[in-house]
Amino acid sequence: MSQFSDESGPELRQLFFETAQELLQSLNEQALKLEKDPSDKESVKELRRIVHTLKGDAAATGFRELSELSHQLEDALALDGGDSQPLAEIAFTAADTFAAMIDSYRSGSDLPSAAPLQAMVKQLSGGGSSPEKTPRKKTASTSWNEYELLTLNEAATRGLSGFHIHAIVDPRCAMPIAARQLLQHALSEIGEVLAMRPEASSAAASKQLEVLYATTKSDEEVAAKCRIPTAIAEVRVEALAGAPVSSVAAGKPIAENKKAKAKAGNTTAAVAPEAKPESNNRLATSVAAATQNVQAPAPAKAAKDSSTPVENILRIDAERIDTMISLVGELIIGKSMLQQALNEFPAHSQKDPVRMRFSDAMAFQSRALNDLQRAVMKVRMVPAEQLFRRFPRMVRDVAKQCGRKVEVALKGQDTDLDKGLLDAIAEPMTHLVRNAISHGIEPPEERTRSGKPAHGTITLNAYHQGNQVVVEISDDGRGIDVAKIRASGIKLGLLDAEAAARMSEAELLQVIFKPGFTTAEKITEVSGRGVGLDIVGSVLERLKGSVQVETESAKGTRFRLRLPLTLAIIQALLFRVQQQLYAIQLNTVAEITRGRESDLHLVEGREVLQLRDHVLPIIRLGQLAPQNLPGHDPKIFVLVVSFGDRRFGLLVDGLAGEEELVIKPLDDQSVESDLVSGASILGDGKVVLILNLAAVVERFAKWRPEANSRHGFILALAHAARTQPAREAHA
Repeated sequence: MSQFSDESGPELRQLFFETAQELLQSLNEQALKLEKDPSDKESVKELRRIVHTLKGDAAATGFRELSELSHQLEDALALDGGDSQPLAEIAFTAADTFAAMIDSYRSGSDLPSAAPLQAMVKQLSGGGSSPEKTPRKKTASTSWNEYELLTLNEAATRGLSGFHIHAIVDPRCAMPIAARQLLQHALSEIGEVLAMRPEASSAAASKQLEVLYATTKSDEEVAAKCRIPTAIAEVRVEALAGAPVSSVAAGKPIAENKKAKAKAGNTTAAVAPEAKPESNNRLATSVAAATQNVQAPAPAKAAKDSSTPVENILRIDAERIDTMISLVGELIIGKSMLQQALNEFPAHSQKDPVRMRFSDAMAFQSRALNDLQRAVMKVRMVPAEQLFRRFPRMVRDVAKQCGRKVEVALKGQDTDLDKGLLDAIAEPMTHLVRNAISHGIEPPEERTRSGKPAHGTITLNAYHQGNQVVVEISDDGRGIDVAKIRASGIKLGLLDAEAAARMSEAELLQVIFKPGFTTAEKITEVSGRGVGLDIVGSVLERLKGSVQVETESAKGTRFRLRLPLTLAIIQALLFRVQQQLYAIQLNTVAEITRGRESDLHLVEGREVLQLRDHVLPIIRLGQLAPQNLPGHDPKIFVLVVSFGDRRFGLLVDGLAGEEELVIKPLDDQSVESDLVSGASILGDGKVVLILNLAAVVERFAKWRPEANSRHGFILALAHAARTQPAREAHA
């Protein structure tokens, strides 16, 4: 396997792994376009550009095997002049092979076999020809020195395009040194020869010439100028992209970009908007800048030519961002402590000049801290498009394997998601999409018989709703057979027959997320093992989110994933239940109402409150206190909360105000229930437990009232957490 011995090798390899993923994604996207429209020549050109970039980046980083394989594919693509239909399959195979090779480079394992791709490339090379181009021989790579690169950068500032020319001396030429002089003279007529290899002193024995060239002409014109009868037998001209030149000219060495450390599984987050694939040539430039330490004046129009210049892209380890968020959280706690101290000033000092200056400083610090918090949070937010773009290729492969015809529709790609959430839900979404293809979308002939288009559609959508981000996966297939779920659940021992008969449709649909559940009659590579959807349920539970299922026979199914918008800092409403302090996200609270116990009514064993024109289900969070016994009519506080499209009333003992809280996770030793999602510390040092609204609502939905129940649902929240260990863990 290739090795890279330069001191900056680890950093360069890590940058290569990041940019290569973008290139492979673009390769898949272009292959999908070609599969839909084989006559799209622009996609063929784009394929060549992507492969060429990958070849250069791999060579610059020392991954020789990948560079040579990319070189072979680039040659084959250049020779193809007929039907583009086989190119889609070749591109898909290339993307898979390149991805496997990159994984091997990253892990240090043996390289996978590239024989299938090489066979396809060989067949493509033999099946097409072009009068303009002849198969080129393998040429040795040339490394230009610091002065030559500096000269190229200076030429770029004058508006010249850079080229790397590979010329093969005609075997019939008796004087190779004369061929070198003829080539140099011809090129000088339309541009500037910046460097030539080999040097004139050693050119007599050389049959190959390498030229670093700058001109205003096109590559075709340069190639035509190089074709000298009886002197030059073969010529190949490679354009040097302008983006790398501007990067070197701007003096932005790779070390200046805070790249992630080259460790397995390291997560990175883009701080600036991510560069388009066209900018991926920056790797070769970064190699030159790092190893040669070149600096030159930047092109005058560099900033205008790109909305996101390469040198403004900064990649950093996500752990560093997490540290920043944690420090901002500590600052917020410190702000609360200062505010608490300010509130404790004696009443007679309200107009004291020192206190007033202190109050003004606190207000200024609060505004600055709020801006800092929003800015740091924004760093972790990435568009949903980064999550969605991986699915079209996956859908294509799974549909082909299952004998389906499926198209993908994407909506809400600009919706921002926390990078941590995006990475966490990628696997659950993969299982849902695969399940939709294998179980939901019907075979083409069945869809045609039922009056549907032969092609099924899977729609991915993302949007914000209140304090949550919602990700939907829907299909227009046959829908879910609820009766079949009930029968399979009983057969697999996941449901009791008597209990299953009483379950509603919504409750039965949740059974599909139980481990081991499946309705498949036989096991395939795609489905039938009973593992997959249970991962969806467990991941959503860990993220303090929820999943809802809507289905209609012959119309399709929709899975709706609800996730918290952020897991770090929230604006919360504080309340008390049996002397314990709790909090809930403020934007989930629609309103707060007061009443008396006599205002509550029992409907089919459940407590409800008539709130204007609506009947509000009541969730009593604490045990029935002695003063609430019959004969008493105490006042009550009801928090009207929104969860999805439903409303509930949380019955609490009292309110404690609003506060900005920093969520601290709790381990299993501190919490014995999923009803609490975390804790926080107030300015006076008190610990407040943060309620997991999703778990509370789920517990309420599963509860079955008993015949002798007089007070409806009671959630013993006071026993949900061991508060003493929580205090010790966060004091």
